[in-house]
Amino acid sequence: MADPSIVIVGAGPAGIRAADALARHQLRTVLIDEAPKGGGQIYRQPPDAFQRPYSARYGFEAAKARAIHRTMERLASTVDYRPSTLAWNVWNRQLDVLCAGRPDRVPFDFLVIATGATDRVLPLPGWTLPGVYTLGGAQIALKYQGCAIGHRIVLLGTGPLLYLVAYQYAKAGACIAAVLDTSTAAAKRRALSGLAARPRTLAKGLYYRAWLAAHGVGVEEGVEPGSIAGTGAVSQVSYRRKGAEKTIQCDAVGLGFGLRSETQLADLAGCRFRFDADSRQWLPECNTDGESSASGIYLAGDGAGIEGADAAELWGERVGLAIAARCGRPRDSARIAAIDRQLARLARFRAGLERAFPFPAQHVSALSADTILCRCESIRVGEASAAIRDFKVGEMNRMKAITRVGMGRCQGRMCGLVAAELLAAQTRQDIAAVGRLRGQPPVKPMPMPWSSPP
Repeated sequence: MADPSIVIVGAGPAGIRAADALARHQLRTVLIDEAPKGGGQIYRQPPDAFQRPYSARYGFEAAKARAIHRTMERLASTVDYRPSTLAWNVWNRQLDVLCAGRPDRVPFDFLVIATGATDRVLPLPGWTLPGVYTLGGAQIALKYQGCAIGHRIVLLGTGPLLYLVAYQYAKAGACIAAVLDTSTAAAKRRALSGLAARPRTLAKGLYYRAWLAAHGVGVEEGVEPGSIAGTGAVSQVSYRRKGAEKTIQCDAVGLGFGLRSETQLADLAGCRFRFDADSRQWLPECNTDGESSASGIYLAGDGAGIEGADAAELWGERVGLAIAARCGRPRDSARIAAIDRQLARLARFRAGLERAFPFPAQHVSALSADTILCRCESIRVGEASAAIRDFKVGEMNRMKAITRVGMGRCQGRMCGLVAAELLAAQTRQDIAAVGRLRGQPPVKPMPMPWSSPP
């Protein structure tokens, strides 16, 4: 019998390692990726004409980035690689894609969804001003084009990415006016037992913090976000710390409160979801092989739960080995057992990170009524609150129908999790009880019209 059709969405660490594991078992895959080059966000490659050494682009992770890129180069002759291609729908065991304005349908027997993650934001007054970027967006500007988002930059949020971006920008010569962390030093100390599961990674995080201090970059913890202000563009950030009101002048802001998994394709594929209390978000379920509740649909990397690039590589290989065994290839039990041990250790570390850098849900109920909640539809917190009260809204999809929150271009990527926090706070429900926004195709904006696919 002919080998089954295997499609992988996402050429980041998880997708590349899955394709590599399958290639080792002489199984050919179709590898679909939105980016023009493989590597994902963490190991993003610059344009061909842009030359910077690996050490300058990726720092301590230069060797890992080089290994991923070389694996991608080696796979060029063994996979059907389709860069700059958007996977926007999945149904009836086929994937709808768009490349260079041309639609296509890609059938599959097995689908690996390795779509990664995006920044999680907390809306603030003024967060839609020109000059406000997500931390991931700021990192893309630096990695992809070697430019900073401004001349005097404030980084506000929480999570490991906050300190990594601050270190990368400051090391590149940018002026970091302040790093403002909503997490407290006490929370980080309480999480040390979990973080100790990966001492080398913990040491890198401590090094970033020490380097920033040694180079005059101020870091404040336990910050209560206030507002971002400016006339036509960012000019200052206001916040509170230990009861004192503070303001910092700046011309750019990097904003990010952890990461959220990209789960829309998994939703359209029919995967069952579960609520993860640590990260306060709904995630697709999968077993120890990475297979979801939908037959033949596998999940790998941060799209199934935020665990980082190292775990994404391991999950990608794990999924590739599992599919290879399903296709009749010998099951590599020894390698699978070794991967599972490493993943268990990484899971303990990730739990420590969630305790050290929790999403500041307590600040959602304090947002002013005129704060824009859904920037796509220009819906403010006051409007959403009034709808929740007047229409007795108690569930997220009902809130979407009444307010249009989550109906815009981002399909709830930016506003969905915060809208759920707002709904839970105002109806005095647990965050899990308000549910989640259902995925709808297309999962991302796409040009219209186009010719019908063949």
